[in-house]
Amino acid sequence: MILELDCGNSFIKWRVIRRGLPVVVAGGVVDSDEKLVDAIASIPGLSLRHSRMVSVRNEEETQKLALAITESFGLQTQCASSARVLAGVRNGYEAYERLGLDRWLALVGAYATVGRSCLVLDLGTAVTSDFVDAQGEHLGGFICPGMPLMRGQLKTHTRRIRYDDAAAEEAHSSFAPGRSTAEAVERGCTLMLRGFAVSQLELAHQYWGDDFVVFVTGGDADLVKDVTPGAKLVPDLVFVGLALACPLL
Repeated sequence: MILELDCGNSFIKWRVIRRGLPVVVAGGVVDSDEKLVDAIASIPGLSLRHSRMVSVRNEEETQKLALAITESFGLQTQCASSARVLAGVRNGYEAYERLGLDRWLALVGAYATVGRSCLVLDLGTAVTSDFVDAQGEHLGGFICPGMPLMRGQLKTHTRRIRYDDAAAEEAHSSFAPGRSTAEAVERGCTLMLRGFAVSQLELAHQYWGDDFVVFVTGGDADLVKDVTPGAKLVPDLVFVGLALACPLL
């Protein structure tokens, strides 16, 4: 079994798969190294043989987690690193090492899946888009705040914006103009994300006509699914790229 880790600044997404089979045995999202170890250790019958990780944390934090995996499960963890070229995709950043590793692996995974021009939309804490042409050239992309950042900034800088998670969830029941602060903020931010997604589709059409594939990933992917018709919703797209960056020996 293979332990795969996607370590962001706030959360760690993890899963266990069987080698050679695209079957997820276990997985989840945690907010600390300790909770990750506890979550994995609590699952009976796991027989881990390999571990690989993509991390946007600094080197010290990344190595600390890798050490915890070694001490808890006796595994050495392969860590993905930046590359100019991977799996037929050429990094489009002038300083290729500055492209976020999670973003890089997601776009590599997308292209490797279809071998065609593709647009990758990742809706997480930040929202990113990336364009890869049919020859595997990464043309670049865009970054903007995601729902957590937009919501957080409004709450931080506007004193009268206060509401709980239940109100936020209820606000997503429609896109009618908001009749409460929660509705106005949640629907307004969502419409901004949807507008961003539509603009990226328009740009992709300018590049490639109709000959491209759209991939949507990230925790808030559902917010744009009905404005990205025909898109491939792939929650674990980063892990597709991780397998290419850290192949098992």
